[in-house]
Amino acid sequence: MDHNELPVNLREDKVSDETKKLISSLPTDKDSQGNLCKYQGCWYYYNTFQAVISFQKHFQPQDTDIILASTPKSGTTWLKALTVALLERSKHHDDHPMNHPLLSNNPHALVPLLESSAPDLTKFSPSSSTRLFSTHMPLYTLKEGLKGSPCKIVFMCRNAKDALISRMHFRCKYEKIEVNSSVLEPMFESLCRGVTFYGPIWDNVLSYWRGSLEDPNHVLFMKYEEMKEEPCVQLKRLAEFLGFPFTEQEEDRGVVEKILELCSLRSLSDLEANKSGKTVNGVDHKFFFRKGEVGDWKNHLTPEMESKIDTIIEEKLRGSGLSF
Repeated sequence: MDHNELPVNLREDKVSDETKKLISSLPTDKDSQGNLCKYQGCWYYYNTFQAVISFQKHFQPQDTDIILASTPKSGTTWLKALTVALLERSKHHDDHPMNHPLLSNNPHALVPLLESSAPDLTKFSPSSSTRLFSTHMPLYTLKEGLKGSPCKIVFMCRNAKDALISRMHFRCKYEKIEVNSSVLEPMFESLCRGVTFYGPIWDNVLSYWRGSLEDPNHVLFMKYEEMKEEPCVQLKRLAEFLGFPFTEQEEDRGVVEKILELCSLRSLSDLEANKSGKTVNGVDHKFFFRKGEVGDWKNHLTPEMESKIDTIIEEKLRGSGLSF
């Protein structure tokens, strides 16, 4: 694949001399896709690392900001869509009129990534009381850039085996290669070593888990699997946490169910906005919509791979009170 066709986070041609100097002082390694450096306990491709440093130095948080956090391929697109729909529902409560932002914009365009090369802050109107951002950074790295802001942070986690398979399919789509063991096995080994983009996954997840226990008013921990199993319950939980709870009248009108339908994989993937266009990182919008199933890893991982991941995750989470 030509270097210039790579997603922005994998390209190294935009890395400044200052960043290169900083990288030279950090632990480095590589996964199956590129060079990684370890900063504050988390592995980043060089271009993303540069954006993380920029975020920590220059981002100006507002108290009413909402940050949607996740490890890669853990329901990020769904969480973005649901949160946008929650905040927009007072303006669009009559069966999703044509001007609803989700009908004309990909969720990733509506909720910019904090560690992208340059999040577009101009899209937020001066009168907007709530800005929405997303991140894959662990909580301790995120908090450094939030500079003590009491904004709300929502974290969505997913079974590591399903996240791995989702990322494999995602990678194969943008690299235009077939899904096979030669792609999966190096990604599996990177996951198990903990040397993977935004990994180790267990450290990233645990940072938010502990944050939610220490400060439940400002950090909400959600599981993708619970969202799939009890969508109404979890959506109401999310709305309550964000300070936008559903009223009895809204529930009677079926607003909860309407939001879930609008944000369903079927509905979103059918929209023209999600069939065409690219993210600021150069990834086709359509690549973000696949199966969204729980347990798809069973179609790809051998029993030995399953056992190895389960053993590692169980060991890493032991004593935390968190399990999958």
